[in-house]
Amino acid sequence: MGFIDEIKVRAKSNRQTIVLPETEDRRTYEAAAEILNEDIANLILVGKKEDIEKGGEGLDLSKATIIDPATSEKTSSYIELLVELRKSKGMTAEQAEALLLKDYLYYGVMMVKAGDADGMVAGACHSTADVLRPSLQILKTKPGTKLVSSFFVMVVPDCEYGADGTFVFSDAGLCQNPTAEELAAIAGSSAASFEQLVGKEPVVALLSHSTMGSAKHADVDKVVEATKIAKETYPNFKIDGEFQTDAAIVPSVGQSKAPGNEIAGKANVLIFPDLDAGNIGYKLVQRLAKAEAYGPVTQGISKPVNDLSRGCSAEDIVGVIAITAVQAQNM
Repeated sequence: MGFIDEIKVRAKSNRQTIVLPETEDRRTYEAAAEILNEDIANLILVGKKEDIEKGGEGLDLSKATIIDPATSEKTSSYIELLVELRKSKGMTAEQAEALLLKDYLYYGVMMVKAGDADGMVAGACHSTADVLRPSLQILKTKPGTKLVSSFFVMVVPDCEYGADGTFVFSDAGLCQNPTAEELAAIAGSSAASFEQLVGKEPVVALLSHSTMGSAKHADVDKVVEATKIAKETYPNFKIDGEFQTDAAIVPSVGQSKAPGNEIAGKANVLIFPDLDAGNIGYKLVQRLAKAEAYGPVTQGISKPVNDLSRGCSAEDIVGVIAITAVQAQNM
């Protein structure tokens, strides 16, 4: 059974309620129909009933709950809650009402905040910034988490490396140029996410263009410092660096470049030094190796809200909904 099939089984075992606010996109409806048909999660679609019926024409969405912000009896309580949460920023009731009636992303996040949904998935037709802004403003970071970051679960076919071809790539979607301290926090969060979702022991490699001092540069120094911090902060995880990618995942190369190192050649969690490297890396693997790429999945928000690539397929959305449901089970 593949990674996403196992995730679906786990999601079905304790169905969570996931809100989908992007009802202007056909892919949302196609994914919703599959989720409901397989009983993976309970779904809430945000929008006007007639628009949703038109957008989902030809699909069975009868099990979905439709919430129209303009007519829902919950909207007034969401307005009050949003004003309370954002009063320090000068939010008025009039502003809150206008925002919630206009921006379904904010409405979806308010549903999660109020406990009327367990998680949210969006991003098929909105930028990462648009999806995460209301999440960070309203849900905020999980206690004990230093920053919100993101990762992709990469499932590479016919691959002997990683966890039978399954990896976490982080951060490939959110943190632009993390400091050494932030990179260490990303490593710790990513190890925990791998353990939670893949169910195997995370082996974490912090990546660079250098392996164990083979090159000298300020960029390498950042990764070396991040590794030191991560090993001290998260002693329960196997973490090391700095590694070139081949030294991190290929056993023969790892032992050649870092003899005797317990991480070298065995990594399944790859921590990229910046967003450029992570984003380029995941897209290369996705397209050239025909890998399944699930994400960007967020980590560090108090409740699960996950972003999608705007190039995603309906099947990609199904996978991220299932992942979000499993994250919600563990909250």
